Amino acid sequence: MVRPTQGLDEGHPPMTTDTLDTQCINTLRTLTMDAVEKAHSGHPGAPMALAPVAYQLWQQELRYDPAQPIWANRDRFILSNGHASMLLYGLLHLAGVRRVTRDYRVEDVLAISMEDIQKFRQLDSVTPGHPEYRWTSGVETTTGPLGQGVANSVGMAMASRWLAGHFNRPGFTLFDYDVWALCGDGDLMEGVASEAASIAGHLQLPNLCWIYDANRISIDGSTDLAFTEDVGRRFEAYGWRVLQVDDANDLAALSQAYRTFKEQRGKPMLIIVRSHIGYGAPKKQDTAQAHGEPLGAEEIQGAKRHYGWPEDSQFLVPEGVRERFQERLGTRGKQLREAWEKTFAEYRKQHPELADQLERMQRRELPEGWDQELPSFPADAKGLATRESSGKVLTALAKHHPWLLGGSADLNPSTKTYLGFSGPMKPGEHSGRNIHFGVREHAMGSIVNGLALSKLRGYGATFLIFSDYQRPAIRLSAIMELPAIHIFTHDSIGLGEDGPTHQPVEHLPSLRAIPGLIVLRPADANEVTEAWRIIARQKSHPVALVLTRQAVPTLDRAKFAPASGVARGAYVLADCEGTPEVILIGTGSEVSLCVSAYEQLKAEGVKARVVSMPSWEIFEQQDEGYRNSVLPPSVHARVAVEQAETFGWERWVGLRGTVVGMRTFGASAPLKALLQKFGFTVENVVRTARETIARARQ
Repeated sequence: MVRPTQGLDEGHPPMTTDTLDTQCINTLRTLTMDAVEKAHSGHPGAPMALAPVAYQLWQQELRYDPAQPIWANRDRFILSNGHASMLLYGLLHLAGVRRVTRDYRVEDVLAISMEDIQKFRQLDSVTPGHPEYRWTSGVETTTGPLGQGVANSVGMAMASRWLAGHFNRPGFTLFDYDVWALCGDGDLMEGVASEAASIAGHLQLPNLCWIYDANRISIDGSTDLAFTEDVGRRFEAYGWRVLQVDDANDLAALSQAYRTFKEQRGKPMLIIVRSHIGYGAPKKQDTAQAHGEPLGAEEIQGAKRHYGWPEDSQFLVPEGVRERFQERLGTRGKQLREAWEKTFAEYRKQHPELADQLERMQRRELPEGWDQELPSFPADAKGLATRESSGKVLTALAKHHPWLLGGSADLNPSTKTYLGFSGPMKPGEHSGRNIHFGVREHAMGSIVNGLALSKLRGYGATFLIFSDYQRPAIRLSAIMELPAIHIFTHDSIGLGEDGPTHQPVEHLPSLRAIPGLIVLRPADANEVTEAWRIIARQKSHPVALVLTRQAVPTLDRAKFAPASGVARGAYVLADCEGTPEVILIGTGSEVSLCVSAYEQLKAEGVKARVVSMPSWEIFEQQDEGYRNSVLPPSVHARVAVEQAETFGWERWVGLRGTVVGMRTFGASAPLKALLQKFGFTVENVVRTARETIARARQ
């Protein structure tokens, strides 16, 4: 029975389906039980409950061709409750989804074999504990921490609508895919899911459907311990349409709910499905014990007996099950995909420029002429804030990079990330390239990941202090090797009077600690231009671009080294004859301070070098010869200057070097007073350089 949300039925009627469909569903259940038991680890309960929910969606509605799992207009299926990973692995195996290489070639090999299922949660298996994008073909996103998958799905749904607005033409519907996300109580307790649901409702995304597994069980026990809200009413308040299916085994009711989503467009939809965790287990059904541990041999036998399954069988796939997936999902998906390819072939003839864009976008390649208007800035002692120069560069880049889009967490006037030549994405109209994320930093990071998963170049911007709110999404963009763009302004105690609550101190080293994330903190306007060149070329690395609020001098590149050195992560900006006595290393706004100290040391007869180091990560990737040419091992007198916690600088200054940095939180005061208090002055850097030289000589 499908109905608007009210109370949930406690009963669980028998499955209404024919024998072969029953076997398909129970195959998903028993594969899960067997895999978890063999691994001695895993979460069997949710897949046992949700097998009919996922099966009916895949077989009846999902637009997906297992033989071409990266077809651009496929529906996206997100398992947000990723601990239920065996449900997805079972679907991918039984549907015959093919493996895709890292260079986007589809091979005639199963993405997940039976052997892979039997290696569930084992080292180097393609069936890890939680599904991982790029690791396992057919997995649309890495859903580890709860809430991330549903938040990603909002970005994917936004991408589908934007792609339709950009590419579709009369007679040519290239993009109209739907996004389906399966989630649980834990997902909907997480704040990021609330943020994402709120913006999805505001934008009236008609192609987004969350299927909520309301099993009322979490790790601690009944959700009554901590989660008693009326979820349906909450989502109705967000602007969603809400339906309820009283029992997860009622395939007819599930089909009716899915069809309602497709027929009643205009809003995102939440389908609340009442299920029984560990369905069929004689003692553990509807208990927390079915959630995150193997059932045990006795319970597995009892569950299989309940399903009418051979009790002693293991990893059994009855005859006809794989064929059933092929005759429904496979046949439908192939027909839809081939029709799309035929349409695209004609589209390429009539709209060759757009077709070229689409093909480049799918391969994560840049459009022709993408950098033709990137600015070069004249020397200027007063200069401008790097957030200001970044805004100019971003606009110039975006004009020639049609699928670059994004926005800020209600901070466009501050982050300078609004594209003035385009309109906003707004309710019912999703073709604008400016996204108003609202004050939702966490969801913004996850949505940007969803855009990147859809092959768009998405960016999100906020103050560096709020990177704490985005950390799970940033970390996942690195795990997934997504070229997501995270822009952070107001990067230091340069905020002045805003005080320590808004002055990032520990944030730079904490971002640098994330494997695979490139952190870029450019020193002036021309380094900003070069930083955006690096960002534009990324295919598999997310970038955190860290920018100043306050103006910094635009260095005279006729006097100092060209900003193109940014491409190597660090470079010699100013030098001396012969071997330097001291090397001053700076990032961002502190590079100009190093230059001023260098000029004074030079005037006093000290042989000094200035190194601008906008990216530790890129510098680490350079060959040893280059690194040694910038930071000669024989020079032990090194001084790093950065308005951040000093953690990590030992790598570059060595045991005899010194770091002029932050060892406390900041303070509320005018900028000049703060610089004096915390030692970011020419006098202190010069004094520190002399002391470091003396110590190195000893």
